[in-house]
Amino acid sequence: MQRLTLEMPVPGNLRGAILALGNFDGFHLGHQAVVGRAVQRGAHERRPVIVATFDPHPVRYFKPDIPPFRLTSLDQRERLFATAGADAMLVFGFDGTLAATSAEEFVRGLLAERIGAAGVVTGEDFTFGAKRSGNATVLAELGARVGIAAETVAPVFLHGKPVSSSRIRDALVAGDPGAATRLLTRPFAIEGIVGHGDKRGRTLGYPTANLKLGNYLRPRYGIYAVRVRLDDGSEHDGVASLGIRPSFDPPVELLETMIFDWSGDLYDRTIEVALVGFIRPEAKFDDLDALVKQMDADSAAARALLE
Repeated sequence: MQRLTLEMPVPGNLRGAILALGNFDGFHLGHQAVVGRAVQRGAHERRPVIVATFDPHPVRYFKPDIPPFRLTSLDQRERLFATAGADAMLVFGFDGTLAATSAEEFVRGLLAERIGAAGVVTGEDFTFGAKRSGNATVLAELGARVGIAAETVAPVFLHGKPVSSSRIRDALVAGDPGAATRLLTRPFAIEGIVGHGDKRGRTLGYPTANLKLGNYLRPRYGIYAVRVRLDDGSEHDGVASLGIRPSFDPPVELLETMIFDWSGDLYDRTIEVALVGFIRPEAKFDDLDALVKQMDADSAAARALLE
């Protein structure tokens, strides 16, 4: 899997590709259908497949002060696209220049000339160009003029409603990671570099790997059963606290994960923590004994859920 940007020429072996075009944050069932169709076309036409995504998200560019809402990092998306069968990921850096690019220039100048796409696959609701002047119909019309065959993929429905990133975010904020898993086809996961904390967990018998939440959406604060993927590819069960640690001052927003039956130094290593099940909301305890007792119960609940 190659990662491309518009700042570099598209390699010759990737020109003439089928391009899956969208934001694809979360890479949920609907996104998978779009990329799957691009991969299918690429195999049939014997062409490479590129998945294009945007970073930062266009919403972040136009509304820089909104709370974090990302479901996946670029690294996570790259792995997901590779697993889906794509040959490369193209990252559109969304800035003032791209925001001001007309729909016609986007298709002719970017898709046709700079990327050299032979075909483009999008969702039916895809928009592009300055002031969102382009849609699927416009893409098909403009693409035909420059030799790009464009097609759309219909929304995917689950339980009578279209699958969407907004629906996934709503489920996570409500403390329902199971619903998010069904829409994503995998648990929502936060990836980051393990940092040094105050080491209180170690003194309580619960050493944790601490991650900052960064640009990720904030799911409901609370205790979760989790599965952890380490940077060596191994996977482990655990229990995690996501929130501001109300029993300690000052409040610090963290994802603190204790991996069951594991010991070792994780500082400065990259790990991915998948939220499998919600156990309880965050709570404040009057003394450490009450906190440790509850942590014991949380660990037991997480083990039972993960089994």
